[in-house]
Amino acid sequence: MLEALRAEVYEANMEVVRRGLVLYTFGNASGISRQEQLVAIKPSGVPYDTLRPADLVITDLEGRIVEGTLKPSSDLPTHLALYRAFSSIGGVVHTHSRYATAWAQAGREIPCLGTTHADYFHGPVPVTEVMQPGEIEAEYEWNTGQVIVRRFAGMDPMSKPGVLVAGHAPFCWGRTPAEAAHHAVVLEEIACLAYHALTLNPDVQPLCDALRDKHFLRKHGPKKYYGQG
Repeated sequence: MLEALRAEVYEANMEVVRRGLVLYTFGNASGISRQEQLVAIKPSGVPYDTLRPADLVITDLEGRIVEGTLKPSSDLPTHLALYRAFSSIGGVVHTHSRYATAWAQAGREIPCLGTTHADYFHGPVPVTEVMQPGEIEAEYEWNTGQVIVRRFAGMDPMSKPGVLVAGHAPFCWGRTPAEAAHHAVVLEEIACLAYHALTLNPDVQPLCDALRDKHFLRKHGPKKYYGQG
């Protein structure tokens, strides 16, 4: 089971590189085995072009290393906070992709301006509150996870499978590591589309509720009909 998890997480890490979402080592992907309560994550600072599935680090939900000789990603506590808060997610991807990170640095949520966005996010992509100095100075990465969790209070994380951490960058998730990587790619695309739409028309309005709901629910709702079932 752990070999399969390693393979999935390795592929998620490679996917965000292939899609141009990662420069150098600016990102990481992880996955969880809910049955084993173990997480596989990219090791810290290891270049993607030398990364192998065997390099991935296995930890428990407290961050203790179970398998591996390398240090896990410094963002591990953020991933763990998300896994512990949201039982529906099975993979997490963090990047510093250009457009999504620009929105995060601006401290702005990404408005739902079109159906491409609504196919994946049921409304705006949320942005977190700004972290306070005490949160940054003590357990920074864990507290990054906590500001995300607070932002999603009362929301289904699967209806908006990503977030912009103010001043930082995006985190995305999914039921699997592959789905988390897919959502990271989609988030970058809709961040780019929203930027250009607002540049072309600063007065553009969010998509109407009916069209937003139609596009999201036909792919994700209880009566979804998009695709081959």
